[in-house]
Amino acid sequence: MKILITGGAGFIGSNFVHYLLEKYLDDEFIVLDKLTYAGRLENLKEVIDEIIFIKGDIFNKEDVEKIGECDVIFNFAAETHVDRSIIDAGVFVKTDVFGTYNLLEYARRYDIEKYIQISTDEVYGSIENESFKETDILDPSSPYSASKAGADLLVKAYYKTYGLPVLITRSSNNFGPYQYPEKLIPVLILNALHDKPLPIYGEGKNVRDWIYVLDNCEAIDFVFREGKVGEIYNIGAGNEKTNIEIANLILEELNKSKSLIKFVKDRPGHDFRYSLDTQKIREQGWISRYKFDDAMRETIKWYKENKWWWKRIWR
Repeated sequence: MKILITGGAGFIGSNFVHYLLEKYLDDEFIVLDKLTYAGRLENLKEVIDEIIFIKGDIFNKEDVEKIGECDVIFNFAAETHVDRSIIDAGVFVKTDVFGTYNLLEYARRYDIEKYIQISTDEVYGSIENESFKETDILDPSSPYSASKAGADLLVKAYYKTYGLPVLITRSSNNFGPYQYPEKLIPVLILNALHDKPLPIYGEGKNVRDWIYVLDNCEAIDFVFREGKVGEIYNIGAGNEKTNIEIANLILEELNKSKSLIKFVKDRPGHDFRYSLDTQKIREQGWISRYKFDDAMRETIKWYKENKWWWKRIWR
């Protein structure tokens, strides 16, 4: 099987490439990535000789055509940082929406076996009580989440209009190795390691459901192999934590003072709580394997031991 992973040099995408290479020895893997600030060949350093790497942008049709034919597409390629989307929404629309359109057209032209769109819980917006189901309406709050919601709707439309064999996964907040230090957990870890202030929005009470990236990789693979074409699957591990809880946990693990916590002005449209109902994927047989505390310790350990990876990009 010839498998294309777009955005495969990014955080979740690169972890997925590592996961596939360990599990499926007979498949051929192509990675397409434009190598932005967050998409780095360093993320694929250990496996670069085992894949076909193409530098390209899904926004450019010519780059997509470089792929040739393949059997399956996993689309991880996206601009994902909320703060950056508030500053420049256009880049997000280009990559997340129009880039997805280019891939869908490619998939339709080459009659691929399956197309898997990697989405996010942020498309649902915030929820005060209970948890979002796959059938709930989309109510994104930021340009980032709106661009991902637009991509999801486009993917669904290609299933309904053209019969394209698509699947959509929407995961909660991921953490783990290779996550660029602009996201909460790597920022807090690296700042704590260097005794720098840990910036926390507002009062730190915003709630996120955290999932270890390898759990998400296994779930995405499960959906690809066991999921029903045309369906959406929420992926989460049920680890709801406030931002201040995350900061305190990291400081405790590193034996650092809580005085390093610094509350900063909240960002515009900051969703208070994300929560996913994952009954659908669990009823089909998937369960999360990694305990939150153990996975956090492993993540902290990885950043401590891999200075080579972050020393050029962390400020």
